[in-house]
Amino acid sequence: MTEDARFEDGREAPLRLKALDADDLTVLAALVQDAVFPASEMRWDRKARRFAILLNRFRWEDAANQTGRRRTFERVQAVLAFEDVMKVQSQGVDKSDPDMVFSLLSIAFQPGKDGAGRIELTLAGDGVIGLEVEALEAILRDVTRPYVAPSGKAPSHPE
Repeated sequence: MTEDARFEDGREAPLRLKALDADDLTVLAALVQDAVFPASEMRWDRKARRFAILLNRFRWEDAANQTGRRRTFERVQAVLAFEDVMKVQSQGVDKSDPDMVFSLLSIAFQPGKDGAGRIELTLAGDGVIGLEVEALEAILRDVTRPYVAPSGKAPSHPE
């Protein structure tokens, strides 16, 4: 994991993490759970072997520290990028509508041989994006200052 970076004015340290193994990826997955993004914000650069998503994530790391009635729930835009991607496949994901919004539920790594493997991004509505990778390398970086979540609430899941 890398240290937090700071905005140019020195305030508000944005999150900047790198996952190089399955344990690190579990941390990233927890931080991006319930992130949302439109289809138009997913990119696979075959030549650079990079798959990236510009997403709107809930700041779970701050919500856990807040108690009482006057809690402020925040969101932030972040880039989630995967390196050394050899192949991208999707199932149950309609990419034809660029305004379609997806909700990220989880990220998992299935190791293969010699550090290679498959990363699965599970989306609400039974969608899955599968990334065949040569090695596990994921980066999560906040790119905007946090802002109050429009709903004023934390995401919730029906039981």
